[in-house]
Amino acid sequence: QVQLVESGGGLVQAGGSLRLSCAASGRTFSRYETGWYRQAPGKEREFVARISWSGGSTYYADSVKGRFTISRDTAKNAVYLQMNSLKPEDTAIYYCKATMYTDGKGYWGQGTQVTVSS
Repeated sequence: QVQLVESGGGLVQAGGSLRLSCAASGRTFSRYETGWYRQAPGKEREFVARISWSGGSTYYADSVKGRFTISRDTAKNAVYLQMNSLKPEDTAIYYCKATMYTDGKGYWGQGTQVTVSS
């Protein structure tokens, strides 16, 4: 079992920045891929970014490419999402997800709210 806790969300004006954190605990001795997803009101949850255990591979949704940066500190079992040039359409609850390399099982955090005002 892996427990994930997101933090760093809040209210920011368009063009501003936020840095989200995802702290993992539990079965952190097993390696996993971590991704960020978001869900806006009335919409389905969508992929934002993901990063490999080593940090050597990162992928971004086209909508955030060039504005968001995902990174990790493996020793601290933490993953971050630096969000710059925020837009109102970035408003959503942001979730982190750990996917185990061993069996593909996924674990979700409870989410953190990001609100971008125009």
